[in-house]
Amino acid sequence: MKKEIEYCNPIVEQRADPWIMKHTDGYYYFTASVPEYDRIELRKASSIEGLKEAAPTVVWRKHDSGPLSANIWAPEIHHLDGKWYIYFAAARTTETNDGLFDHRMYVLENVSPDPTEGTWVEKGQVKTKWESFALDATVFEHRGVRYYVWAQKDPDIPGNSNLYISQMSNPWTLTGEQVMISTPEYDWEVIGFKVNEGPAVLKRGGRIFISYSASATDANYCMGLLTADESADLLDPRSWRKSPQPVFQTCEETGQYGPGHNSFTVSEDGRDLLVYHARNYKQIEGDPLYDPNRHTRVQLLEWNEDGTPNFGIPVADAPKNTVHTN
Repeated sequence: MKKEIEYCNPIVEQRADPWIMKHTDGYYYFTASVPEYDRIELRKASSIEGLKEAAPTVVWRKHDSGPLSANIWAPEIHHLDGKWYIYFAAARTTETNDGLFDHRMYVLENVSPDPTEGTWVEKGQVKTKWESFALDATVFEHRGVRYYVWAQKDPDIPGNSNLYISQMSNPWTLTGEQVMISTPEYDWEVIGFKVNEGPAVLKRGGRIFISYSASATDANYCMGLLTADESADLLDPRSWRKSPQPVFQTCEETGQYGPGHNSFTVSEDGRDLLVYHARNYKQIEGDPLYDPNRHTRVQLLEWNEDGTPNFGIPVADAPKNTVHTN
């Protein structure tokens, strides 16, 4: 019988778009959007709870001008081909534009065994078939093929962002067809903005799941789910089935608002965990993007009898959030 897991949420305050990975060295590596949107930080700890007090290491700062000079959003860290990579979005500022919604996607590389050390090298922009608003890239491998999943604005489709998938020829270059696998269509995906963003990939039981976030970044922010069979052609949009209802959303009872932009990791004993941000209040003054109090949270991801993930509800903030397991 496995013991209970206790996490004290929030894990890290004022860190949105959280990404936690457990590496083969046994350490957890954490990165997320900082409120100032001006840098990329990494934290390293031997436990999830240890990330609270882990000293952040600034591994990269925005440029003073040009394409990488504003609104550094949603970094993710991956270990690929023996090297470390950080995927992130950045915008440019001009005399008439503060860089909002002018993002493109970029990659950093580090050959050091420890990503909090060594040198991070800019590998440049990940080019897609459009020069348009693009962000929230993630990568995964399946049957010997590396895939890139991201959110982007198609100039010919009304709305803010759709989800796309492509194969990669190396960790910073797409190759072949780029395919849209989801566009905002349900009522819960189009509140405030028509948004599909923040994809995260989980493979289990012969299926590939991609969670994503939808609507504006206030209390309406929520998560949907795409599912494909592991034997399907992942570049065929018909292979992906979308949940008609959100799978994770605001819960008034637990005082958690706008949960989303998640990632997945594993607990210290190997169980699946859901990592996400949420606020603990509903009313926001001004633009939600500049409200700093989206905090990183972690909870156990349950599984239904049919093999699909059960996200449950966002747990309440408390001195100790005890996750009960069988």
